[in-house]
Amino acid sequence: MSKTLKIGIIGGGGIAGAHVRAYRELADVEIVAVADAVPGKAAQFIDFWQLTSAQAFDDYRQLLELDLDGVSICTPNVAHHRTTVDALLAGKNVMLEKPMSVTLDEAVEMAQTAKKTGYMLNVGFQPRYDPNMKTIQDVVQSGQLGKVYYVETGGGRRRGMPGGTFISKEIAGAGAMADIGCYSLDMALNAMGYPKPLTVSAYSSNYFGTNPLYHKEAARFDVEDFGVAMIRFEGDLVLNFKISWAMHMDTLGPTLFLGTDGGLKVTPAGKGPWSGVFDGSVGSITYFHDVLGHHTESQIPIIDHNKNLFNEKVRDFVEAVRDGKPAPIPGEQIVRNQAIIDGIIRSSLLKREVTIELPN
Repeated sequence: MSKTLKIGIIGGGGIAGAHVRAYRELADVEIVAVADAVPGKAAQFIDFWQLTSAQAFDDYRQLLELDLDGVSICTPNVAHHRTTVDALLAGKNVMLEKPMSVTLDEAVEMAQTAKKTGYMLNVGFQPRYDPNMKTIQDVVQSGQLGKVYYVETGGGRRRGMPGGTFISKEIAGAGAMADIGCYSLDMALNAMGYPKPLTVSAYSSNYFGTNPLYHKEAARFDVEDFGVAMIRFEGDLVLNFKISWAMHMDTLGPTLFLGTDGGLKVTPAGKGPWSGVFDGSVGSITYFHDVLGHHTESQIPIIDHNKNLFNEKVRDFVEAVRDGKPAPIPGEQIVRNQAIIDGIIRSSLLKREVTIELPN
């Protein structure tokens, strides 16, 4: 019989409920503790989800004193860094919600702590579990496109601004970039093997979020709802990134991979004002190439599936913990994703290009 894995959850907000549902789908996994900094919230969470054997804590450090195999960190973004570092130092494997952190320095320390302790830091980019994302990666890495020299990614919602903790810089650190932009970056960068970013030149704004006509919490909205950036990478590669929570437009366009021998166009799935970004599944994949001198477009069939992508990422984490495997989506890799978001924030504030400094 398999050992029952003991899991703790840090942060009792909405996303923590999705973790509960995912863990409940798995055999021999038990949620034994929940912590939340708001007094009484962890106990309410336990009662709501009927986690009858779980202990409640107001201080996550008390939770980390328990004998746990892993923790899901579901706190607001600004708490990701400290809770992750403390969990790793306490000997716990970590399933961390995106974005990885607020700043690049935080992300670097988190990854270095995972390496030093030998415990897992896994970052939750569930769109990777769509089999069509694997198709994109396979095409890009197959060499069929030749040398990829330009990538365009991002996406935009005509209307899709959240509220609550998402719109406060003090709590979230960033807005649309941290919420949905990190997904688009991961899709493109993972397909290319996560190249090393060198510089960022960016612009951001929040004309919609701060306008009461478009957002009921406009008075406290102080993050960006739109951002665009040009990022240079090693290997003479550039990426044009654009993301929006709200705009007077139906789309900011598909993701494009331009190569010397071919090109790939990818559209997101979904319809309506909250769609148009790569936080879910893929809508279409088109391969552009020449055949005997003729311009040719080939539709790559979309793989229909009924996978719950969120549950898949939690399952992968649990299996990695149980089998002693490396993190499925390691923090060491996602540092480069965070480096770009950090660079966009700095460049937007300074209104000039900035350099990205990554440790060797």
